[in-house]
Amino acid sequence: MLVKVLHNGNCSKSNAVLEYLDENGVPFEIINIVEDPLSELEIKTVLKKLNQSVFHIIRKTGKLYLENFADKNLSEEEWIKVLAENPSLIQRPIIIKGSVAMLGRPIENVKYFIEK
Repeated sequence: MLVKVLHNGNCSKSNAVLEYLDENGVPFEIINIVEDPLSELEIKTVLKKLNQSVFHIIRKTGKLYLENFADKNLSEEEWIKVLAENPSLIQRPIIIKGSVAMLGRPIENVKYFIEK
Protein backbone atom coordinates (compact mmCIF):
# COMPACT_ATOMS: atom_id res chain seq x y z
CA MET A 1 0.00 0.00 0.00
CA LEU A 2 1.26 3.46 -0.91
CA VAL A 3 2.13 5.54 2.14
CA LYS A 4 1.74 9.32 1.99
CA VAL A 5 4.18 11.45 3.95
CA LEU A 6 3.31 15.02 4.87
CA HIS A 7 6.85 16.33 4.75
CA ASN A 8 8.98 19.39 5.38
CA GLY A 9 12.45 19.09 3.86
CA ASN A 10 13.93 21.25 6.64
CA CYS A 11 12.90 18.73 9.31
CA SER A 12 15.45 16.08 10.28
CA LYS A 13 12.74 13.75 11.67
CA SER A 14 10.80 14.02 8.43
CA ASN A 15 13.92 13.27 6.37
CA ALA A 16 14.73 10.29 8.63
CA VAL A 17 11.28 8.78 7.98
CA LEU A 18 11.73 9.14 4.20
CA GLU A 19 15.13 7.45 4.48
CA TYR A 20 13.61 4.59 6.51
CA LEU A 21 10.79 4.07 3.99
CA ASP A 22 13.22 4.15 1.07
CA GLU A 23 15.69 1.74 2.70
CA ASN A 24 12.88 -0.70 3.47
CA GLY A 25 11.27 -0.64 0.04
CA VAL A 26 8.03 0.92 1.26
CA PRO A 27 6.31 2.76 -1.62
CA PHE A 28 5.57 6.34 -0.62
CA GLU A 29 4.42 9.67 -1.95
CA ILE A 30 5.88 12.89 -0.57
CA ILE A 31 3.53 15.79 0.05
CA ASN A 32 5.72 18.80 0.77
CA ILE A 33 3.48 20.83 3.07
CA VAL A 34 5.64 23.95 2.79
CA GLU A 35 5.75 24.08 -1.02
CA ASP A 36 2.19 22.78 -1.42
CA PRO A 37 0.28 23.78 1.75
CA LEU A 38 -2.76 21.80 2.83
CA SER A 39 -6.17 23.44 2.53
CA GLU A 40 -8.43 23.72 5.56
CA LEU A 41 -10.44 20.74 4.24
CA GLU A 42 -7.27 18.66 3.78
CA ILE A 43 -6.18 19.47 7.34
CA LYS A 44 -9.60 18.36 8.63
CA THR A 45 -9.28 15.12 6.64
CA VAL A 46 -5.83 14.46 8.13
CA LEU A 47 -7.17 15.13 11.61
CA LYS A 48 -9.94 12.55 11.05
CA LYS A 49 -7.35 10.00 9.93
CA LEU A 50 -5.23 10.81 12.99
CA ASN A 51 -8.34 10.66 15.20
CA GLN A 52 -7.02 13.76 16.96
CA SER A 53 -7.91 17.40 17.47
CA VAL A 54 -5.97 20.14 15.72
CA PHE A 55 -4.11 20.85 18.97
CA HIS A 56 -2.28 17.52 18.53
CA ILE A 57 -0.55 18.65 15.31
CA ILE A 58 0.47 22.20 16.23
CA ARG A 59 4.24 22.57 16.36
CA LYS A 60 4.73 24.63 19.52
CA THR A 61 8.53 24.84 19.58
CA GLY A 62 9.24 26.99 16.53
CA LYS A 63 9.92 30.72 16.45
CA LEU A 64 6.73 31.46 14.47
CA TYR A 65 4.54 29.84 17.12
CA LEU A 66 6.39 31.30 20.09
CA GLU A 67 6.37 34.84 18.70
CA ASN A 68 2.90 34.96 17.16
CA PHE A 69 0.62 32.28 18.59
CA ALA A 70 1.80 31.08 22.01
CA ASP A 71 -0.37 33.61 23.84
CA LYS A 72 -3.45 33.12 21.64
CA ASN A 73 -6.50 31.17 22.75
CA LEU A 74 -7.85 30.07 19.37
CA SER A 75 -10.68 27.67 18.61
CA GLU A 76 -10.14 24.47 16.63
CA GLU A 77 -11.55 26.14 13.48
CA GLU A 78 -9.29 29.17 13.95
CA TRP A 79 -6.24 26.92 14.36
CA ILE A 80 -7.11 25.01 11.19
CA LYS A 81 -7.15 28.33 9.31
CA VAL A 82 -3.82 29.35 10.90
CA LEU A 83 -2.22 26.01 9.92
CA ALA A 84 -3.48 26.31 6.34
CA GLU A 85 -1.86 29.75 6.15
CA ASN A 86 1.31 28.74 8.07
CA PRO A 87 2.18 25.14 7.17
CA SER A 88 5.47 25.25 9.08
CA LEU A 89 3.34 25.15 12.26
CA ILE A 90 2.19 21.61 11.45
CA GLN A 91 3.99 18.77 13.25
CA ARG A 92 5.83 16.58 10.79
CA PRO A 93 6.13 14.17 9.38
CA ILE A 94 2.61 12.82 9.30
CA ILE A 95 2.34 9.34 7.80
CA ILE A 96 -0.92 8.36 6.08
CA LYS A 97 -1.73 4.77 5.21
CA GLY A 98 -5.21 4.40 3.74
CA SER A 99 -7.77 5.72 6.20
CA VAL A 100 -5.40 6.06 9.17
CA ALA A 101 -2.54 8.39 9.97
CA MET A 102 0.05 8.98 12.67
CA LEU A 103 2.72 11.48 13.62
CA GLY A 104 5.96 10.07 12.29
CA ARG A 105 7.96 10.06 15.47
CA PRO A 106 9.60 8.42 17.11
CA ILE A 107 10.84 6.30 14.22
CA GLU A 108 10.00 3.10 16.15
CA ASN A 109 6.33 4.04 15.90
CA VAL A 110 6.66 4.47 12.14
CA LYS A 111 8.17 1.00 11.83
CA TYR A 112 5.26 -0.51 13.76
CA PHE A 113 2.67 1.52 11.81
CA ILE A 114 4.11 0.49 8.43
CA GLU A 115 4.40 -3.19 9.36
CA LYS A 116 0.90 -3.66 10.75
